[in-house]
Amino acid sequence: MADIHPTAIIESGAQLADDVSIGAYAYIGAEVVLGSGCVVRHHATVEGYTLMGAQNEVWPYAMIGGKTHDLKFNGGKPGLKIGDRNVFREYVTVHGATKDGEFTTMGNDNVILAYSHIAHDCHVGNHLVMSSHAAFGGHVVVGDRVNIGWNAGIHQFCRLGDYAMVGACAKAVQDVPPLMIADGNPAEVKTINKVGLERDGFASEEITLARSVFKIFYRENLNRAQALERLREHPEAKSRIISMILNFAAGSASVRGWV
Repeated sequence: MADIHPTAIIESGAQLADDVSIGAYAYIGAEVVLGSGCVVRHHATVEGYTLMGAQNEVWPYAMIGGKTHDLKFNGGKPGLKIGDRNVFREYVTVHGATKDGEFTTMGNDNVILAYSHIAHDCHVGNHLVMSSHAAFGGHVVVGDRVNIGWNAGIHQFCRLGDYAMVGACAKAVQDVPPLMIADGNPAEVKTINKVGLERDGFASEEITLARSVFKIFYRENLNRAQALERLREHPEAKSRIISMILNFAAGSASVRGWV
């Protein structure tokens, strides 16, 4: 059975799975859908048109599904879609999209630490670790297994590729390609995310290949088009390491350019 504290406010229309847990003084808005096993702890808020999957956890004073900050908001029913097993720690904010019928989206198994912010129209993949006080501007696109350091800021419309990492206090104003660590103000690619790849079981040969890719892009004085052509002609062009870079290049057009 659901475990709902008597002081919690559940607006009429909210759809809650039978086994959710809602703490003291929490607030659940009228258009919210909470999946099986979700936990909303005391004084937390889930509002707006927010569709949340299973086993998500919202810690005290977090606010999930709030109205976009975008001044172009013109009414309608934009929303927020969240997958499964995500953790939103204290004072985290995640906003819904701006335009009617559109969504901010998050995948599965993401951990968003205290005071961090995910803005309107962001699209976050899976297994993000976002350290405290970090922030995504609007329309940021995040791949899988990305790591964001403490107090890092990601500019609007930037993309972060799979296994990318942004260092603590960095200001990323351009896209960060897969596999790379970016740091500084403004952020620049420094090396590959070796530890992240090792933790996820990449073979030593793949990590060596990733380092070769890094050198092609950042040590051989090639422009991006030249570097990509070098990768397309590489003997291991079909490997998952090089494929990540080529797929990133072939994906949504970069608005900000690459780091």
